[in-house]
Amino acid sequence: MTHTRSALLLGFGYVAKATAPHLRAAGFQLTGTSRSIEKSREMRALGVAPLIDPATGDLREAMAAATHILVSVPPGETGDPVLEALGGDVDLSGLDWLGYLSTTGVYGDADGGWVSEETPPAPVEARSKRRLEAEQAWQALSDKTRIFRLSGIYGPGRSALERVQAGTARRIVKPGQVFSRIHVEDIAAALMASITRPEAAGPFNLADDAPASQADVTAYAAELLGVDPPPVEDFDTAEMSAMMRSFFSSSRRVSSEATRAALGWTLQYPTYRDGLQAIYAASI
Repeated sequence: MTHTRSALLLGFGYVAKATAPHLRAAGFQLTGTSRSIEKSREMRALGVAPLIDPATGDLREAMAAATHILVSVPPGETGDPVLEALGGDVDLSGLDWLGYLSTTGVYGDADGGWVSEETPPAPVEARSKRRLEAEQAWQALSDKTRIFRLSGIYGPGRSALERVQAGTARRIVKPGQVFSRIHVEDIAAALMASITRPEAAGPFNLADDAPASQADVTAYAAELLGVDPPPVEDFDTAEMSAMMRSFFSSSRRVSSEATRAALGWTLQYPTYRDGLQAIYAASI
């Protein structure tokens, strides 16, 4: 008797949308949750059965029926909203794999230095502390939980190219500040690699090979588009929201070497230049 594999996508955001076609191609039956009824058509077009703002009982039933679960719902100020809704009452006896999408923000500030999968978490920002707490809560729920710590996500429709074209891009310079990034298709590939190697426990860092400043990435996007980059702004005097300013509070370079070795995962877009070139080429 063939073992039917079913994947539940808890939160149908940017990463889940990119991963869904790969899961379908691998023969998974897909269900996805969202709080937006407008996403129903988009989900169905990708072969994902929509579960819109599910009641707690429906959520428990969907989780109990799934062999694989991908969690991309971020924690709120009071904790993880999915686990809060469940109250710890969920049957995961049929589960083969659970992927939780976290953030490299849990490593805190490395003053521009490198962090790896072996670096102890030391979150600084409140949202990163909540992420670490959510990681721990999902790990406590099942020994099938795998933690993926994502760097800054970009890809089609969500890159410096679109911001430059829209006139919303900025080039904010803070000396020594660097960020790591990861293309959304490389995230999807890592998740699929983990599913095929469920014995690899992680945690897994998802980052490319080219940590860089925000200003450098914006300048390269402008170069590809053949337009002048936005003016340089000094971080100390630039006007920005508290949320945006907080992103500059930590500086680190993220290594994903151990993740690649454990999962046999290779980057399709090893640098932001490769990724932006591909997005630009697809748009012309």
